[in-house]
Amino acid sequence: MVTTEFGWFEEEEEGYAEKYRGAVDSLKIENGVLRRYLTYFAALTRPDNIVLIRGDELEGIISSLVSEGKLIRLNGKTYPNSYLYRSDPSDVARSEKNTYICTPEREDAGPTNNWMNPADALARFRDLARGAYSGKTMYVVPYILGPEESPFAETGVEITDNPYVVANMMMITRSGKRALDRIGESTRFVLGVHVTGSLNPEERYIMHLPEDDMILSVNTAYGGNALLSKKCHALRIASVHAKRDGWMAEHMMAIEVVRPDGRAFGITGAFPSASGKTNLSMIMPPSDMEGWKAYLVSDDIAWMHSVNGSLYAINPEYGFFGVAPGTNERTNPNALDAIRHDTIFTNVALTDSGEPWWEGLGPRPPHLIDWQGRDCNGCEQAAHPNSRFTTPILNYRQLSAKYSDPRGLKVDAMLFGGRRSTLVPLVREARNWAQGVLFGAMLRAETTAAITGKVGVVRQDPMAMIAFCGYNMADYFSHWLRMGSMVKDRPRIYYVNWFRKDSKGEFIWPGFGENMRVIEWITGRVSGEITKGIETPIGILPEVDDIRAPGVSRERLEEILSVDRDGWLRELDEVEAFFSQFGDRFPVELRKEIERMREGLENW
Repeated sequence: MVTTEFGWFEEEEEGYAEKYRGAVDSLKIENGVLRRYLTYFAALTRPDNIVLIRGDELEGIISSLVSEGKLIRLNGKTYPNSYLYRSDPSDVARSEKNTYICTPEREDAGPTNNWMNPADALARFRDLARGAYSGKTMYVVPYILGPEESPFAETGVEITDNPYVVANMMMITRSGKRALDRIGESTRFVLGVHVTGSLNPEERYIMHLPEDDMILSVNTAYGGNALLSKKCHALRIASVHAKRDGWMAEHMMAIEVVRPDGRAFGITGAFPSASGKTNLSMIMPPSDMEGWKAYLVSDDIAWMHSVNGSLYAINPEYGFFGVAPGTNERTNPNALDAIRHDTIFTNVALTDSGEPWWEGLGPRPPHLIDWQGRDCNGCEQAAHPNSRFTTPILNYRQLSAKYSDPRGLKVDAMLFGGRRSTLVPLVREARNWAQGVLFGAMLRAETTAAITGKVGVVRQDPMAMIAFCGYNMADYFSHWLRMGSMVKDRPRIYYVNWFRKDSKGEFIWPGFGENMRVIEWITGRVSGEITKGIETPIGILPEVDDIRAPGVSRERLEEILSVDRDGWLRELDEVEAFFSQFGDRFPVELRKEIERMREGLENW
């Protein structure tokens, strides 16, 4: 709920407020709180004019960006109504070191978040944003997260000076008049204020004020740093709402899997960057699994609520903002089909025929223009490793009917999975909810280009939320444990790893569509049809004969379903060192689960 009152105006802003009050009133917005916010931020940033997005402006905004040379129109025959955008080379990825949780007490943000006092955040933003919209348009983008008729949907408003941001927001959210109508006169909306600024990375801040339902972002125009509905609202702010109100805002994909016998299963999954989440969300079963179907509900974020004793998931988003490199006909044919039209590509390479290209798409053309617009004859990296596509979700042909269901998808199983080349088995099942929460808390993965920093380092990423939890992560673990007591029909929890390598450095498991064979075992466990499993200290593993994988030898299956006792004891040492930073706030129940796992391994 927006609670901040306006003791913010300094003398200079007071004068500008009078100038902009009439312009704000002319927008005919009923909500008095929103009008006051717009007046204040207009007085601070001083735009030349103010435009309220009502829902039919996308074509005009894109045409303007093309005429200004900020969007490049792609080959209309092969990629109709699609465009290329190049961001500033200093602004190409999520910037965790510049992302802050702003709470009165540092402990409420916790040791895994950057912390700033809310008053300091507002002061810093004022200094950087003052006059920053001069000569520009201030766009006001109201939006809905979630199905419009869902009681679980939330609303927000983003203020920005960047038409590229507006175009993306209109593609990934339900934006415009329908959102403004839903907001009405309520104070329960999230306000995001984005200022492109100078793009100076040394003065870049993405600041979240959860007590005020406010997000302030300055000196960036890339992805989740600027599209404030996405990670900022749908995860960091929403996770605070979820803890307060008894639901879950998770960095999870969600799919509906239908077996040949017609039985459907809802599966969600949390995977750090480059650990297979997008490919799993858009999975196409292998040809010999006749009759199996998979339908997308969400590729990235799931909000889950308890309904009649079961957990149901909705997707708050209305479009994809996906990583392009590695997407091809083999890895993700469904995604490639969806992005063939009505798509904005960011930081990919350009072929001589006006088509987008990235590493992993297919054979490399003899000549390319790289992601910075430079001639690329044999250059090492043509597309940025974190290049993206923005595509309406309705482009996706295998969309589940549950996507638009106000209640959402009933969740039968939850997956955690991280990119690990050693140690972690192909799949294992938690014995109970608490062990499943520990599975998620112990989630680790090798880093990728989706965030700034070193690539290839094993990084602790509990529930794939370390960058997105809007409060102390120890309290987040406790909230997960509480949710287990709130939901009678709890989903079963699994940990998967598609990325084990052998002694030669080659992947043991083929991955991609073949991952449906692991899903087959999971549905058998959930349905009670597969009752046998191998009891180990780290969970229940499949019997080798229960994974039907024609392309993988029995010996290699045994290798990826093995338990390395000493390796797991070292793993526990490393994750306990990570957990120690939470002190007494770390849940006792998880401490006990760690002790049980350690004792079991020592006696294994």
